[in-house]
Amino acid sequence: MLILCPECSRSISDQAFTCPGCGYPIQTVPVPGYRRGRSTRHKLPNGIGSIKKLSGRRTRPYAAYPPTTEFDLNGNPIPVPAIGYYPDWKSALSALLEYNKNPYDLTSENLTFRDVYEMYYNEKYVVNQKKKLSAASLNSTRAAFQNCAALHERKFRSIRKPDMQDVVDCCPLKHSSLELIVTLFRQMYRFAIQNDIIDKDYAQFVTINKAEDDESGEPFTQEEINILWAHKDIKYVDIILIMIYSGYRIKALEGLTINLEERYFQGGVKTAAGKNRIVPIHDAILPYAKNFVPSKFRASNFRTKHFYPVLEHLGISLTASGKRHTPHDCRHTFSWLCDHYGVDDFSKHLLMGHSLGNDVEKAVYGHRTLEELRREILKIQI
Repeated sequence: MLILCPECSRSISDQAFTCPGCGYPIQTVPVPGYRRGRSTRHKLPNGIGSIKKLSGRRTRPYAAYPPTTEFDLNGNPIPVPAIGYYPDWKSALSALLEYNKNPYDLTSENLTFRDVYEMYYNEKYVVNQKKKLSAASLNSTRAAFQNCAALHERKFRSIRKPDMQDVVDCCPLKHSSLELIVTLFRQMYRFAIQNDIIDKDYAQFVTINKAEDDESGEPFTQEEINILWAHKDIKYVDIILIMIYSGYRIKALEGLTINLEERYFQGGVKTAAGKNRIVPIHDAILPYAKNFVPSKFRASNFRTKHFYPVLEHLGISLTASGKRHTPHDCRHTFSWLCDHYGVDDFSKHLLMGHSLGNDVEKAVYGHRTLEELRREILKIQI
């Protein structure tokens, strides 16, 4: 028996699963292609979309994708965001059928924080095959998401900066875990803007209002410093040497000002005494300072992708006590070098941005010119 398609008015069989012209679903039960036991599911009809089972251990591994409507110059389909993620194939199919009855805009307010996370995660770790991301990166992303449980079921478009800030401020974990949460917020919002889910990036305003808790550390030994200098032409060793001979924290390098004419760095983070302090550029690292571009430097990226791998490659990743060297050990090394080569105490405090505490005389009347600081820092021998 022929009937008219409710969508395009085309004459079709009443036994058709979907309209061959527009893909409008005609029958929704029984679910086609689904049988108990071992079997292969039938191919979905053209124009209805697709269902993919994603890799890994997930509570909702089935992604439902709408039909592809755009193609590149080579005729290849342009990937589209999933309409959602589901615990089983039947649920994903039901969502596709509902979507085809009443297609909705993926920028609508129905998308939750969890939905956007699943879309972002799928694009970064499943669809994108250009570069292989490490298991550590994947686990860090998952951990950060779990620590945002308060936002999981919130509609993404309703979330504002205070909502995300509360998650960071109330999290009892270490500073490094808070950094992962903030990074996840910023990457998700970048993804959401690129896919027209939102119009404004509120994640850029979220901050970590907690002091770093990785101040403890162990300096590089003289033998390890010598190894770094012996391999100074290896990529990224120059940045490690900049940190060792300037005393700046790794995060401070992102906003560092470099004055090559007068040969000094200016910048700093964390404390009032440490912010915007001036540190003369040691002659030994002047060539590296000329090539360093702070605006392109990202502390979290450098720490995981370059700092640790370079030290592993050089065989100096572990301290004398068996712990792993961290970027903050470069600052401890600078402090040790100042003591070892006799940099005067007050200059060392100024160079490192230390608070002078209750020493009112030094805090008020203590001064050092740029050249005086330069003479002190050049006491450090290579």
